[in-house]
Amino acid sequence: MENYFLDIPEYKHHLHHPLMKRIVELKERNYTDQEHFDYAPIDFEDAMDSYERVLEIMGQICTDIIAPNAEDVDQNGPTCSGGRVTYAEGTKQNIDACIQADLMGMSMPRRYGGLNFPVVPYIMAADLVSMSDASFQNVWGLQDCASTIYEFASEDQKKRFIPRVCKGETMSMDLTEPDAGSDLQAVMLKATYNKKDDCWYLNGVKRFITNGDSDIHLVLARSEEGTHDGRGLSMFIYDKNNGGVTVRRIENKMGIKGAPTCELVFKNAKAELCGDTRLGLIKYVMSLMNGARLGIASQSVGICQNAYNEALDYAKDRKQFGQAILKFPPVAEMLSLMKAKLDASRSLLYETARFVDVYKALEDISNERKLTPEERKEMKTFSRLADSFTPLAKGIGSEFANQCTYDAIQIHGGSGYMKDYPCERLYRDARITSIYEGTTQLQVVAAIRYVTNGSFLKQIKAYEELSVAPELSGLQNRLIEMAETYAKAVDFINEVKNKELTDFHARRLVEMAGYIIMGHLVLQDATKNSELFNSSAHVFVRFADSEVQKHAQFIDGFCEDDLAYYRK
Repeated sequence: MENYFLDIPEYKHHLHHPLMKRIVELKERNYTDQEHFDYAPIDFEDAMDSYERVLEIMGQICTDIIAPNAEDVDQNGPTCSGGRVTYAEGTKQNIDACIQADLMGMSMPRRYGGLNFPVVPYIMAADLVSMSDASFQNVWGLQDCASTIYEFASEDQKKRFIPRVCKGETMSMDLTEPDAGSDLQAVMLKATYNKKDDCWYLNGVKRFITNGDSDIHLVLARSEEGTHDGRGLSMFIYDKNNGGVTVRRIENKMGIKGAPTCELVFKNAKAELCGDTRLGLIKYVMSLMNGARLGIASQSVGICQNAYNEALDYAKDRKQFGQAILKFPPVAEMLSLMKAKLDASRSLLYETARFVDVYKALEDISNERKLTPEERKEMKTFSRLADSFTPLAKGIGSEFANQCTYDAIQIHGGSGYMKDYPCERLYRDARITSIYEGTTQLQVVAAIRYVTNGSFLKQIKAYEELSVAPELSGLQNRLIEMAETYAKAVDFINEVKNKELTDFHARRLVEMAGYIIMGHLVLQDATKNSELFNSSAHVFVRFADSEVQKHAQFIDGFCEDDLAYYRK
């Protein structure tokens, strides 16, 4: 490829969605920034042109620098000495290239040194970075932690920290501890306020911290002595320049080897309170995690794209029995399903990003002025959609990344098991996507209430009202029938009113909803661009139909007494 962004037309297709008009309108506040910043857009077309130009630059950096460095970064990785981390040489080059191109702090307001980009083009850049090297996304993508500072920190803190991120300083979110993985309520790293020094001090250990030796940390710590639940936790900003935190070790991981995953020791580390006490987990981490989960969804899509590219190229070149293996139906079928899963997960990713964009922009505006009744209704609608779609995008997208990298190795045969081909690295990198920032099981926990309260079905009905190309009407009717099957399964679960049974079937129900939604999204894509998406629409809807019927059959034949066989 000559340029990742330009050579994959699906990016521009998703960038130019009709809802972008409203998103840019909200983000740019009637384009008033042009009075103070010469690089601010003057109208919608100018804004979209700016997004394209920046994404083209990112695409070129990914093609020329990040992707070529990926193999060496994977082999050598970061090192730890004297309590400090040193990045692999390739990672340093990647960071320098992004800093020189002003690709740090992309979504931050211009008054703090950012580009004021909406979520959609920022997530698209993350998609591109992930395609070139998923591990570098875990370094570059943590710039999104600045959004938490922007949303919840004081104005003084915003002015001091956000410009540093925009200039290239790195970030991390220090949440997990040895005895507090997914259960963040169990966090015990201690935060103590010193009245004499008028500051907070942090003491304890954090584990599995991605990019743990970053310049600026967001730290979840227990500020309320004697508490043992989430209500005693607060969020803090730690500046590496103040000292007090050392890296005990870098974890020896299966994949994503370019990003240092650290165990950190806090010893009287000076820190600043971010926002209010006692809201660290209840409010701030929830917002932080939603952004992180969208980032992992983009990482999953980028890995899928890379796996598909590698598998397709190999299938074209590899000859067996006198012809390319691409000509064999079993291989062609695997590739077509890989492409369908890629297109469907990318469509879900950008639909989710658009929902986040609208509600986040309105939420930001509400801090400046009172919203109109129509705007408050719009914010509530898009907030609900963003909250319901984020676990789908992260959960299903990460599972598809694992499936596509598995198939890429299978298409390569024995060669795929060797380190001579990138798909071996992609397979290792993909595995973590369904684990960190909330496992797939936790995404199901987050999504199941939107199954039982009818939110997913309501949105599915809205998609059913959209027109499709005449030649795709049969697929649309098939999706409508699938929705009826899904609705019956939901009714059955709701009528039984057994929480254990609901939890047992939750993943099946969430997947049914997700597959139907993704089917509608790809159908809309194919309606707008048949050449790009027609094949994926047919393949994915058939795949979704088989999965929905399988899950429905399992649920239909299941009774409460059957739960006994699954209890351990």
